[in-house]
Amino acid sequence: MDVSKADWKLYRSRIGEWQEAYMEKLIQEYIQLLSTEEKASDKFWNLEKRIKQDRRHPGVIIELNKGNMIFDIVSLIKLGVITMENLDGFSAELKERVEFLLGREW
Repeated sequence: MDVSKADWKLYRSRIGEWQEAYMEKLIQEYIQLLSTEEKASDKFWNLEKRIKQDRRHPGVIIELNKGNMIFDIVSLIKLGVITMENLDGFSAELKERVEFLLGREW
């Protein structure tokens, strides 16, 4: 399926806010991690490990590619970065394709 210009434009305008919201969620998780009763060194190294893991997540960094947009949206939904409600304003065709891909086993 070819992505419409309107869907591509809307995706590019929203991906940043989706990532910001996801990173805010990560920050709250980091605060909880740092608020434990563990030794400072354990908290430090646990946080460092977690950030290394999270920085590769599409909710943090993603290559904008029109050809991969639908697959990226599916990944963002599966990983809890966004929900189907975040696709309000996108074309019915795009939402149907995303729902179809979400229903398939990868």
